[in-house]
Amino acid sequence: MVEKSEPSGCSPLGLRWRSSYWFTTFTVGLGIATDLVVYTVIIPVMPFQLQKLGYSEVSALTGWLLFAYSAGLVLSTIPIAVFSERYSTRRMPLLLGLVILLGSQILLMEARIYAVMFIARVLQGIGSSMVWVVGLALLCDVSPEHLVGRQLGIAMGGLSAGTLVGPPVGGALYSRFGFRGPFIFGLAAAVLDLVARLLIVERNDALKWGVDPKATDDGNVEEGNNKEKSSAQHELAAKGPQETSDKEIVHEQSNSQSRSSPAVSSSPPQNAKPLFESLITVILKLFKSSRALAAILITFVYGVVDTSQEPSLPLHLQSVWGLDSGKVGLVFLASVVPTLLSSPLAGWLTDKKGAEVVSFVCLVLSIPWWVVVIIQGPLALFIVALAVEIFFTSGLISPLTAELAAVSQSIEGVGYAHVYGAFNVAYGVGSAVGPLVGGQIYDHAKHGWMALCLLAVGLIVSSLVLALFNTGADPLSGRLKRVLSRRSRPANPA
Repeated sequence: MVEKSEPSGCSPLGLRWRSSYWFTTFTVGLGIATDLVVYTVIIPVMPFQLQKLGYSEVSALTGWLLFAYSAGLVLSTIPIAVFSERYSTRRMPLLLGLVILLGSQILLMEARIYAVMFIARVLQGIGSSMVWVVGLALLCDVSPEHLVGRQLGIAMGGLSAGTLVGPPVGGALYSRFGFRGPFIFGLAAAVLDLVARLLIVERNDALKWGVDPKATDDGNVEEGNNKEKSSAQHELAAKGPQETSDKEIVHEQSNSQSRSSPAVSSSPPQNAKPLFESLITVILKLFKSSRALAAILITFVYGVVDTSQEPSLPLHLQSVWGLDSGKVGLVFLASVVPTLLSSPLAGWLTDKKGAEVVSFVCLVLSIPWWVVVIIQGPLALFIVALAVEIFFTSGLISPLTAELAAVSQSIEGVGYAHVYGAFNVAYGVGSAVGPLVGGQIYDHAKHGWMALCLLAVGLIVSSLVLALFNTGADPLSGRLKRVLSRRSRPANPA
């Protein structure tokens, strides 16, 4: 137990709302949205800018710029995660990351040489990794445990919002004001994000003033947790002794113990664990967990399929339907609008039904639409198919992040920053591989767009198998096996 030191002077102005999980959710969501604006604003712009500067094979070159962003994100993730957990600080890395992001935006805005563009994108990746590692860890620090999925889902709405705003605004501003236009917009969004991050009060600091952000509006965190505990006990009782395995009983007892901890504690949950675990030890612990490994691999697949079409989609739209940068941006706008609901909805459903159900459903329902976008028919069909495809694919993030939060609570010595560092590395590697593979396939394969879509289908099917057998405390494969076992039993004689 860490002793609390009595603070001197008056409490910070607006302490309750600045430290609340709702304001933290808003700030992390805004940070994710800003990150996606910075990332996607160049997608409809860069191919045309590179053509204007006299470069050839622009799809592949754009893919390398997207790779540079991911490389910076991956390389910086591990030291950021270790530093954040070692020193139990969230706010300072968030502020430092945004300063780096602002500087990289200015550098890319003024770049006319490809090598300088590449360096600027690496720096953008470093700045962005702060919000994905530290921001998500901060949100889990302050959110009541029975609301983690919902709050992560709401914050992940920033993923859709940034993707929604970036490409159309980037294309329109490029057409009207030239290459600097989109970046000035990105700088304005980053300044707003900076203000929100400066206002954040971490839970460690709020507890010194007797304010616990984890308390719900009525001050009772235990009410929701007790409902979950009671529900789990009823489920176990309904299964009966023959159908309830020892592993499930141990898991439920472990969960009930973690949920019955006091709502107000003197330090965040991760501080109750050993202060420092070596990086190798943490990695080994994560790799020994089938749930953690499955979530990380599915995140990698998501990174690949989510970014593989980015360097080639503007060129595909130009080639098939003759669209310029402004109209390409509008296609992005029309296709991404429905995803504003996918992450919050998936997060809410994750709290209700479990990560294993939501992730499996999202994967299954996304597959047909990856095939439909191959069709070179009416533009309206393509936009609708692209929108539904992105809706279900982006809905995968909320259950994955909630699953990793649950894994962190179940493994001694592994904190939120550790699991979200692994998440960031997996997504970063995937989003580095995706644009490179996508750009090369589109430029060199005879039917490049079709090959990209079919590659995505194959990867999603492989993720489906992982989700079926390894996601959640009670994977769907185990549930299905129990159902089939009950149906195969002979009826008891009267």
